[in-house]
Amino acid sequence: MSGYRRIAFLDRDDTISRDYADSEWAGKREPELLTGAPEAMARLQSLGYEMIIVTNQYIIGEGFITLQEYTRFHQRLLERLAAAGVTVLDTFFCPHGRSEGCGCCKPEPGLILQALAKYPDIDLSHSFMAGDSWRDRELARRFSLPFYGVNMHKSNYGHPVASLWEAVERVARQQEADHES
Repeated sequence: MSGYRRIAFLDRDDTISRDYADSEWAGKREPELLTGAPEAMARLQSLGYEMIIVTNQYIIGEGFITLQEYTRFHQRLLERLAAAGVTVLDTFFCPHGRSEGCGCCKPEPGLILQALAKYPDIDLSHSFMAGDSWRDRELARRFSLPFYGVNMHKSNYGHPVASLWEAVERVARQQEADHES
């Protein structure tokens, strides 16, 4: 049985909020939302998408920050998005170090598999992914998800876009074209 939930799988760092050098994360308490990201996410909601954040957080496993620091920062991000009228359905993150060989560090499929296990009604055929790295692109490819590469100027899979807002505008245009046909 196919699901009915349309999901926007979104990377977090440098897609929704600013990323930092690994050594700079320890002092970060307040997320800096990227220009237009909350508005783009609100527009996704209006288009009938729910949002799931899928994020590698190897900085936990490699000792740059603690799980508590990650949790506090991420909760603040969700609060800021909620204040902008954005609801995030869920977040799945990989806390393992890059050399641990886990199955959840993007591009491995674990984060999306966790989402599918928790939400079996997800309709991958009407979902997509947006992110800023080859790891995000390869994860999308593994699930045949349309991919929007934020600031990925050259990509052999998916659509390069300048921002999450541009990705959402493309999704909206595609949705309009699908309704017209």
